Amino acid sequence: MPKLTFTDVYQVSLDDLGDAATQWKTMADALGEIAREASEGMHRHSERARWAGVNAAVTKPFVGKTAREIRDAQTQAKSIWSILRDAHADLTEVQSDVRKAYDRDAGDVGCGVRDLGDGTVRCEFPGGPTANTGVHSQEATDAKQRLENRINRLVARAEEIDRSVARALNKSHGGDAHNFGHAEYTSLDDAQSERALELAALGPGITNGQLAEFNSLLKHNAGEPNGAFATRFYQGLGGPEEALRFYGRMAINGTEGDNPTRLAAVTELQRNMGYALANATEPDAPKGFQGTKHHLPASWGAEFRRLGTQPVELERGAMNKPYGYQILGGLLRHGNYDPRFLTPIAEHVTQLHREDPYRFLNNKPSPGDDNYGFNPSGKVGAGYVPLNSVLEALGHSPEAATKFFTETPTVYREDGTADRSATADFSDYVSVFTDEEFTWPADNLKLHQDSEDAFSDGPDALGHALEAATTGRPYDGDLSAPAMRHSPEQAELTRQLVNKFGTSPELLQRNENGDVDVASGPLYAMRDSLGDITAEYMPDFQRVIYGSGSDEDFVSFGASAALQNETVQPFLAVVGQDPDAYAAITAAQQAYTHELVDRAVNGETTSEAMLMGRVGNAVAPGAVMAGIMSEARAEAIHDYHTASDAAFNESAAEKQKWVDRLLGMGLGAVTSRVPIAGEVVGWVSEDIQESVMSSIAQDTTSEAQHEAGRSYARGRDAAIAAAQEAAANAAARGDVKPEIIPDLVESAAVQAGNSHGEGTAWASARTE
Repeated sequence: MPKLTFTDVYQVSLDDLGDAATQWKTMADALGEIAREASEGMHRHSERARWAGVNAAVTKPFVGKTAREIRDAQTQAKSIWSILRDAHADLTEVQSDVRKAYDRDAGDVGCGVRDLGDGTVRCEFPGGPTANTGVHSQEATDAKQRLENRINRLVARAEEIDRSVARALNKSHGGDAHNFGHAEYTSLDDAQSERALELAALGPGITNGQLAEFNSLLKHNAGEPNGAFATRFYQGLGGPEEALRFYGRMAINGTEGDNPTRLAAVTELQRNMGYALANATEPDAPKGFQGTKHHLPASWGAEFRRLGTQPVELERGAMNKPYGYQILGGLLRHGNYDPRFLTPIAEHVTQLHREDPYRFLNNKPSPGDDNYGFNPSGKVGAGYVPLNSVLEALGHSPEAATKFFTETPTVYREDGTADRSATADFSDYVSVFTDEEFTWPADNLKLHQDSEDAFSDGPDALGHALEAATTGRPYDGDLSAPAMRHSPEQAELTRQLVNKFGTSPELLQRNENGDVDVASGPLYAMRDSLGDITAEYMPDFQRVIYGSGSDEDFVSFGASAALQNETVQPFLAVVGQDPDAYAAITAAQQAYTHELVDRAVNGETTSEAMLMGRVGNAVAPGAVMAGIMSEARAEAIHDYHTASDAAFNESAAEKQKWVDRLLGMGLGAVTSRVPIAGEVVGWVSEDIQESVMSSIAQDTTSEAQHEAGRSYARGRDAAIAAAQEAAANAAARGDVKPEIIPDLVESAAVQAGNSHGEGTAWASARTE
């Protein structure tokens, strides 16, 4: 049977399907009335009558069978109606989304949509896939790819609905022309979860084709808002222990040996089952059809905690029995989990790890197969250290992460029950993880742990969790998604982090070559996340650079982090040595500086300071940050040999997304003064992104220049150029007299050069 195509989904009329659902509802209601009459009338009279002879042996059973068949006919009609009703609703939603993507979004992106005829589409800019190579910005190219992926997901969703409906109707009918009422369904979710459980029952014996079908069912249904499919699926597995046993067997099946196809399929299964578990454990899921709420009871969380420290037998008689938390961790790495489910697990695991960092490693297999384990994705550990898994889970669950790091810790017993009468012997989890004595075991099966990076998975996951906790978004979420204003708890956590690492930067220091007498800190792998946090809180950082910024001039996005300059500068100096952190901070800094300059030139003000002075003040904090970043980059390349110029430059393209992020947070006046804000943000963003790329490419220095103290000529030039561009753009958008624009631009340049020098001088002096 050929697959549905984009054209099919876009063009098909769903009116007949809707009419069919309505007619089957009418049929089901009518059969219900007939069934009632048959049961209360014909069948009841038959049971009360005194039958004899042939009538007793033939007629009476026939009457009973007829009444049952009428009830079965009603059951079958209700099943067909339920399936068609849900299919019509689901396909209508998919079709609406497909039409919006084609009719509106493709035009906004500036691309066409080509139906490939195999269930997929390709989005292309005018002229075809090879036209205008290098002309389109990375932002436009990314938007085009996102649109293509979204349309393909929608078409695949329609295909899954179509297959599920056909399968459910066949099972409901049963293929017997003389017998009604086989499989009974109250919704399409019923049918889909039933099929998923049939496939799950095959366990590791499932074929690759069946596993593909299984993944499709989970992928397209696990995230439904009402949680019906996800809840039925996990309940159908039998309970928490059976769910762990199923996933554990599948994870081992996919990661053992060398089978890339199977590994990829099981990696997708890990992701899909994780999303399904997050959905199934969401107690605030919206009500579904007929007001029903679907979610697993709280006892599942308690049982998972109890099983966490217990060996789980995956196969009968198996010698190696993983702990429950090792298996559960593989699932928790995917999905946004409710704090009521995840936070107790995270606290329990952290306390167990703090007590004995190696308690979960006594059953780790012998070194050899690096993929083997409970994290088929292979990202941030193989899955034998549950702490890494729960930190990754927090990194995808912002609300749970914020509560975990900011609320008073709860003490948990060995069996995962809370000890409300006990008080933790630590104040918060930040202090636990940043203790120099805290141990981060290697979470892999490598034969020799001869690299610092072998022990970096835990700190990397910690950074992800803190990023989610302070920003309110998953650490790897879409930066173009609407930002959430920072809560007081998130802002205070950010202040705590800056103070901690600003006073103890050695925790983040990395010295790869050992030529410099500075040991690598245990947490250097989380610097990229700290760079993202800095970018998100750019107004708070710039406000304190000179110690005189006001809340009115540097408007926080939500609550203020109330940072202190004495910790901000050393914090930036060590974080900026990471290429990703450097690029994120640089992109956000320039975007925000452009906003400040625009506000200084075009915003309403009661200040009596001259315009050139206001522009200089707007440029200065960002230029200091640029100077600190220049020094940090030079140290990483020439002193510690932890990165190259190429690594810093390559990070720039990915981190340009922070420009749009900052503009989208509404921190400045640009978008508020122009009617068509989207168009303005577009071209302003492109200007700033070009400036960011140019600045990062220019901020280089040779080793000889660095040793001679002439490290920053090109970095200083880049900072000056960025400031000049910001001033020129602001003037062009406002009512500035043409004759003073050169002086305005020059004022920005002078201040940028001076402030950049201050930043580099301070950062350089701290290491001397």
